[in-house]
Amino acid sequence: MSSQQPPPPRRRRLPPTAKSQAPAATTIHTLSDDLLLDIFLRLPSLPSLVRAALACRSFLAAVRSSPSFRRRFRALHPHPLIGFFFETYGCDVPSFSPIRRRSDPDLTAAVRGADVFLTRLPYHEDADPGWKIVDCRGGCILLLNRGTEQIAAYDPITRALHLLPMPPEEISKGRRGKFDCLGFSLLLSDETPGSFRVVSLCHDKSRVRAVVYSSGTRDWRILPWSEAAPAQPSGKKHWLLRVRQGNGNLYWAHTKQAYMVVLDTTAMRFTFMDLPNYLKGQGHLYTIGETKDGRLCLVFTLGFMLFISFWRVDTDGVERWVIDDGFLLEEEILQATEGTRDDDDEIILQVCAVMDGIVYMLPFICGDPHLPCWFLSFCLETRKLEKLLHRTFHNNFFPYIMSWPPSLVGRDVTP
Repeated sequence: MSSQQPPPPRRRRLPPTAKSQAPAATTIHTLSDDLLLDIFLRLPSLPSLVRAALACRSFLAAVRSSPSFRRRFRALHPHPLIGFFFETYGCDVPSFSPIRRRSDPDLTAAVRGADVFLTRLPYHEDADPGWKIVDCRGGCILLLNRGTEQIAAYDPITRALHLLPMPPEEISKGRRGKFDCLGFSLLLSDETPGSFRVVSLCHDKSRVRAVVYSSGTRDWRILPWSEAAPAQPSGKKHWLLRVRQGNGNLYWAHTKQAYMVVLDTTAMRFTFMDLPNYLKGQGHLYTIGETKDGRLCLVFTLGFMLFISFWRVDTDGVERWVIDDGFLLEEEILQATEGTRDDDDEIILQVCAVMDGIVYMLPFICGDPHLPCWFLSFCLETRKLEKLLHRTFHNNFFPYIMSWPPSLVGRDVTP
């Protein structure tokens, strides 16, 4: 007896109202700004964010509309080191050595696209010396050409170039005794990319004053002379060392005394800050900088020991530099550089800069700083030592760190 299969069930048709209630497919264009920014926080670096934000108008508008997102991204992803600029002699422009990171193709693309040969700088064949770097900060380099009496602020990535006149000669008015200028410093702001200030410090035999250029006014402003220094300077023409920058302020250490001259760049007022006596006259061993969270710090070395200090109230209720931590780096440095140390060799670990919690330094044998050595970086947060590049000559150098691009700030959403 043959079995008869039942007929298949008829498919039930949904009424038109039921079809319209079916969930719509989610696409990238239907994501909210909060969800987009949460995704962007997981990108590996700032160049990756730039590439993603410029993919379409909605992505760019989301990034530009949220200052809090920019702060969170910077906290998770410090501005990346692109490479180093090195001084050259004569008419040549400064040279550049990139940091090659094969694991980040977007960072590599940023290096390829940057004008690291500084081709937009005006060229004067008969100017000798030529352009010389005097500061490098926030993706912008500050250069001086004494032959043509020009100052240039240049961003090799965005190729934004600003040419400045030299400071007015009236800066020396009212001097007492010897007078000298100490160079130039560049002040930038993450919240207002593209704007900048340039500060030039000068001093007579016991006082200091500054002249400030603003990209907003396009003019120099001369500040009044400070009060006399707390201890009589050394009597030399130069009694202050090279400028350092930390937490937005500028610091100049005395060549012989245990204090620094500080310029508050908000109030534009000079003060004096004491140093520990063990750093008196040891300006080559320490520098001022910032931790990852923007906290002012002082980093110094003793042999292969690296110490970090903070300005705070000590146990006796007095504000001073207090050592917070120390790191013994001898084994890590010798292992990273594949070097050896003889008992007769005195190694100096020179701290060159502290930016975003990264200490840039180089070790060399005392008595012969011209020997080849490695540029190193040390993260104060992770305590990771990294080998950057090999130095084969003894010229001044400047870490070049990518800043937050102006294209990712503001209301205009044109990529």
